[in-house]
Formats: sequence, C-alpha cells, structure tokens
Amino acid sequence: MPDLVKRLIQTFRWIDPGPESTHLVSDMSGWWRDAEILSALGPALADPFRPSRPTVVVSPEVTGYLLGPLVATALGVGFAAGHKEGADRQIAEPVTWARTAPDYRRRSLGLGIRSRLIGPSDRVLVVDDWVTTGAQVRALYEVIRTLGAAPVGCATVVADCGKQVAAELSIRSLLTSDDLAPD
Repeated sequence: MPDLVKRLIQTFRWIDPGPESTHLVSDMSGWWRDAEILSALGPALADPFRPSRPTVVVSPEVTGYLLGPLVATALGVGFAAGHKEGADRQIAEPVTWARTAPDYRRRSLGLGIRSRLIGPSDRVLVVDDWVTTGAQVRALYEVIRTLGAAPVGCATVVADCGKQVAAELSIRSLLTSDDLAPD
C-alpha cells in the first residue's frame, strides 16, 4: 500500500481556476488514468472493512460511481448507486431519500438509493473519493438505516474531515488532506 499512496500523491494536482476564485480545485483525473492505481484502489479501500463482511457497496455520484464498483468487486459483493436529487432527474421506481446538512459549499443535497436494492439483512459499506464534512456519508447512513440495513463504515481515498467526524462515521482513508496540501 505505500506504493499506492505514493502514486496517489504523485498523480494528484491542484488547479487554480483564476483570480475570481477563492480556492483551488482538486484534480483527481490522474488517478483514473493510471491503470496501477485503478487495480489497487478497490482492494486497498475494501481491506479495512473485510472483517465487517459488507454485503453491498453504496457510493454517491459522480466519482463514487468509479470507486464503488472497484470496491464491490474486491469484496465480491454488489453495488448500489447513491443518487443526487435533481429537478431534471426522474427515477421510475421508489427511491428512499435523505437530506444532507450543509456541506463545504454550504449546499444541502438530497441523496437517495433505489429502495429495492437495500434490505434488512444488508451490511452496507459507503465508498467515496473525498470526505470533507461527512454530510453525504451521514445522509447515506440515514437512508441505509431507513431501509432497515446496517452501515458498516465509509471507505474513502481522502479524509479531509476532523478525527472526531472520522471516528463517529467509521471513516477509513488512504490519504488525508494534509498529504495533498498545495505547495
């Protein structure tokens, strides 16, 4: 895993969107372009949760849709998409929703999972690329519990949240934001 961590750091970059912006933008595209990273990410994110015996992986869109199936494959379980609410989206079957507390952009999102994909016997691992406030993780845990299942934790590439949030939500990460601090 030290090689994976080193490679993740080397292929990550910050982008300055210009003088009107108040912050740098993270660019993880190098991760998705690197075949060695892709082959190692699933097992590396899955390994800390193997003793919990997850039965399904849930990830929020968009980047979670890349990572979730990699982790699900490594665990030998299925994947269920976590949808973000949008006025232009119609899902033609029941979806169980929860609303997030405001995130790092001060926006509240609706997150949902197709109700038929999670059941009371499921042990659900949430997977995402970057966790900052834990708002999306909390909302997905709420949906999972509403559907009668048990969240077993959250695997993420980068934890940018405090240690208390990480402990409360059982977040395990490969990197912290300090590992990717801009120069």
